[in-house]
Formats: sequence, structure tokens, C-alpha cells
Amino acid sequence: MKEYLTIKEFSKLSGIEQSTLRYWDDIGLFSPAKRDPENNYRYYTPEQMVAVNFVTVLSEMNTPLKTISELDTHRTPEIIIDLIEQQEMILDLEMRRLRERHSVMHARRDLINYGMRISRGFRAVGGARVDTDASEKEGEWVDTEKISILHCDEKAIILGPRNEWKANDSFYERFNEYCKKAFDLRINLSFPIGGYHDDLESFLKSPGQPDRFFSIDPAGNSKRAAGKYVVGFTRGYYGKLDEAAERLAGYIKERGAKVQGPVYTVYLFDEICEPNPEEYLAQVCVAVSR
Repeated sequence: MKEYLTIKEFSKLSGIEQSTLRYWDDIGLFSPAKRDPENNYRYYTPEQMVAVNFVTVLSEMNTPLKTISELDTHRTPEIIIDLIEQQEMILDLEMRRLRERHSVMHARRDLINYGMRISRGFRAVGGARVDTDASEKEGEWVDTEKISILHCDEKAIILGPRNEWKANDSFYERFNEYCKKAFDLRINLSFPIGGYHDDLESFLKSPGQPDRFFSIDPAGNSKRAAGKYVVGFTRGYYGKLDEAAERLAGYIKERGAKVQGPVYTVYLFDEICEPNPEEYLAQVCVAVSR
């Protein structure tokens, strides 16, 4: 092997960009074995592959270059173990943040996709969507203008504290109060937020005043159980659910449907994907009794 390698050759051998090698040299972190006095070209020795490994490994652990430089001639096994443990803690936190961000994106994507499907409409048999090439006589047509009985999958949620509605309270007073409490309870407000009524009676009495708010979070310790639900949709700004309540009540009475449990309201389209508040799309659902 050659006694000296050009920066291009050393870069190819080590996998480190030439610009990075130049920068490390400029800050005194890792320098070539010699410089040509005439043209100032950098030359490295093959043995420097071992020395540069110290820098690259610690860099991969996201160690600041200043710290690497300080450790260059003062490192010990004990010091490196402490450093690794510190970086592990930082990385664990970052990985948790990334997993949570991924969960937020997944939850948002599911709601928006469902909102687009229901806006287009589809046929359902036994409450379940069927293929688009199904016969027009098969099942029933479902869209945002209709109340239907549909199958809903299980959904993990985090229930917020109970809302204490006072006379003349606006929707936003209680919602802002929930946001303040959510911070203390470490509820991530980036997840979709919905309204929870204890039962149908509570919803019909005050559709725009949920007994609680909830977030759709896969880490939630509560859940909306899987099963058949009476499902309705409405468009408009937050808290404007009177029309949805009337239609839902009319459907249940006309069909003699038996319902039980809480009423869940969640916005499929909100400010994240729709600039016009009048086009926000909410889904309201309550479980059918078995």
C-alpha cells in the first residue's frame, strides 16, 4: 500500500466526504499526516484509518465535535462509558418523540382518508364497506348526507377531565380549559381531539357541550370499542352539532334502533386539511345495543 494517500483516496477508503475531512482539519479535530509545502495538498497515511475511527464512531453517536476534540487525548474507558450512556438517554428521548410523531401522522391520515371516502360515498353491506365494483343493488349507499349503521374499529383514546359547563359558557372556554389541563396531564394536543358525551340523552340535550374531550392516541388507556354504531356526519365549525343531533335522534326513533353507551364526535376534516371552517367534517356515532 502507498505510504501516503491523497485526500480523495483517503476519502474513498474511509467513506468520509472530502469536505468533512477539510473541515475537521480546519478546526483541529483530525488533520492529515502532512501537507505539501508547495501546493498545501493534504496527505494521509493508511494508519490514520484507525485514528479517524475514533472521530466517526463518536460522531455517529451524535457527540458534539467540541467534545470529541476534548476527548482526543484524555479519554478512558470510564469516560467513554459515561458518554455513551448520556447519548443513549438523548437518543431514547428522540426515538420516543419520533414514534409519537409517527403516531400523530398515522391518526391524522386515517381520519382524513376516511373523510374523503365518506365524502365520495360507498356501498356497505352489514355495516362494512364493500368493493367499489359491487352491484348497485348490493347493500346500502353511505355518504355524509345519510345516517347509517356502520362497523367501527376499536380506537384507543385518552379521556380528558370532566367538563364543568356553566351558564353562557362558549365551546371555546371549555376547550381552552381542556388544553391547559392537557399540558399538565401530558396529553399531546397534536393528536385529533374529539367530544365525548356520557350517553345519547346527554348528547341530544347539549350536542355542542361534550361531557369530556378526548384525544385519539394509540397510547390511550381508554377505547371506543369495535362494533356496530349509528353514524352521522355534519359540516361546520366546532360545537355546531344541533343539526346532527336532530338527524341522529330522528333516525333512531324511526328505525327503533337500540343504542347504548357514550356518543363520540370526531372531526375527519379540520383546520389541518380544510381552510374553510364551514367545510369541517364531523362524525358522530353511538353504539348499537347487542
